[in-house]
Amino acid sequence: MMWVAVDAMSGDYGPEGIVEGAVLAVREFGLSVYLVGDEQELLDILLKFDYDTEKIRVIHSSEIIGMNDSPSIAVRAMEDSSVVKAVRLVADKECIGVFSPGNTGATMAAALLHLGRLPGVLRPPIAAHIPREEGPPVLLLDAGANVDCKPEYLAQFAVMGEIYSRELFGIQNPKVGILSNGEEDKKGNTVSVKTFDLLKKIPFNFVGNVEGRDLYGGGREVDVVVCDGFIGNIVLKATEGLAKSIFNVLKNSIRQSSLAQTGALLLKSTFNAVKKRLDYAEYGGALLLGVEGICMIGHGSSNALAVKNAVRVISECAKHGINDRIRTRLSEYKTILSDSV
Repeated sequence: MMWVAVDAMSGDYGPEGIVEGAVLAVREFGLSVYLVGDEQELLDILLKFDYDTEKIRVIHSSEIIGMNDSPSIAVRAMEDSSVVKAVRLVADKECIGVFSPGNTGATMAAALLHLGRLPGVLRPPIAAHIPREEGPPVLLLDAGANVDCKPEYLAQFAVMGEIYSRELFGIQNPKVGILSNGEEDKKGNTVSVKTFDLLKKIPFNFVGNVEGRDLYGGGREVDVVVCDGFIGNIVLKATEGLAKSIFNVLKNSIRQSSLAQTGALLLKSTFNAVKKRLDYAEYGGALLLGVEGICMIGHGSSNALAVKNAVRVISECAKHGINDRIRTRLSEYKTILSDSV
């Protein structure tokens, strides 16, 4: 059985939704889950559900790293925290991967401390999903792990993202681009221009520079987009905020007209389909690629659907051997990547 470790205590709304998501993953996908957190509280919540007791286990932890805690200090000082104990289950080979909806920095710090990087990986990036008009989402790397990047970091992000897009989304030959302020070859800052020259040497489907509008499927076609974590995190948060604002404006406009309300009822299934496409919970969270083991970082507001899908994605990464493929590719491209150092 493939076991997945879930930090059940670090979310914004307590463990109940996280436990429910774990139960759904066990029911629907036949997976097995370790829930890490306050043992008695988690067992009391589990009493509300019917589930296979052989496939859900509880590991007690007495501490929770908060959103405002310093990640590097907390991870070392709070060894009995739910996120650290969940990560250590992966380090000890008890689990194939870990999901945490808590402090992003703490999850990253725990993964780097206890799992370490894959051979050859310079900096692990966060791979986030950007919904587009049609087809699978665009993969954006880095979405916040590395604020300052060198060209060789971005090149490795591209290699890892291309593997993820091909294996998990089933895209035969993913198109890889650099996020820039124009499509011309020499557009961008010094790092992006040097990255452009480096990616031209890698034998995959590099399409050059792409602009922000291309992320959503309305312009130049691209499947994997690389940028530093400072830009990537802004893009991710702006995308989430815009999607939420659009739906709020739409709701408010509908409320102001009885005719619009009637039309909304007729279009309810369409609105639900759009909402589903834009819902982060459909993807579970964002993967921290390039570490030994599989580490997924969720929203603090992760609900049961997000947790269920996070567990599913972690299992799919293991089945597709994502980390083995990253090791192989980085080894193959070692000479190309080392030329830029």
